[in-house]
Amino acid sequence: MYNMNMNQMMKQVKKMQEQMLKAQEELENKTVEGSAGGGAVTVTANGRKRLLSVAIKPEAVDPEDVEMLQDLVLAAVNDALDKVDEMVNQDMSRFMGNMKIPGLF
Repeated sequence: MYNMNMNQMMKQVKKMQEQMLKAQEELENKTVEGSAGGGAVTVTANGRKRLLSVAIKPEAVDPEDVEMLQDLVLAAVNDALDKVDEMVNQDMSRFMGNMKIPGLF
């Protein structure tokens, strides 16, 4: 009886691992957009936390205030990465339900 339950559990774990691997692969094709300064800087990232593009509106470029542009870029990148985290958590929670495994995601 114990072996049967253990075998079932191992099959379920393997299936869950396969589903999670597939979901992680799909994240590479999903994108999010982060922005700052009312859209003055927009950043697009994929679900693997790779930046795909950075768009800066001309009015955000002030040679007298480079620090402001740097702050806007940082804020837009962080906004995009926060959205990636949200997207990953939502995708992975489909497989994990309410179970949280520390360090998994």
